[in-house]
Amino acid sequence: MKTVNVVAAVICDSVQKKRKIFATSRGYGEFKGQWEFPGGKIEEGETPEQALKREIREELDTDIEVYDLIDTIEYDYPNFHLSMDCFWCETITGELVLKEAEAAKWLRKDELDSVQWLPADLTLIEKIKEGLD
Repeated sequence: MKTVNVVAAVICDSVQKKRKIFATSRGYGEFKGQWEFPGGKIEEGETPEQALKREIREELDTDIEVYDLIDTIEYDYPNFHLSMDCFWCETITGELVLKEAEAAKWLRKDELDSVQWLPADLTLIEKIKEGLD
């Protein structure tokens, strides 16, 4: 089975006092309308952190600071294996502009279960809850 290596940004309102995280609704493909953390594939020669900064610039037209690795999610979809490095992030400059997603929300800890997460992203929710104030 093919492995796809990706990165995901768990963008929070403040890394020092995490109250809300940013989630996007997929605007295309098999999982259209389901929620995920923005990010994408790691290109050859990139570190996960470099890939995440590039992907967020491309998808959301903003610059982020990448902080601690929350977890690496290993998940088997029917056609491929996903290996996803998930990092705490914070915006530095720019507004979060949706270029690929169809919707976005800032979610508090008590709202994380209110959206339908992509299967791989769902496995990260409990760890995120532990990190939020």
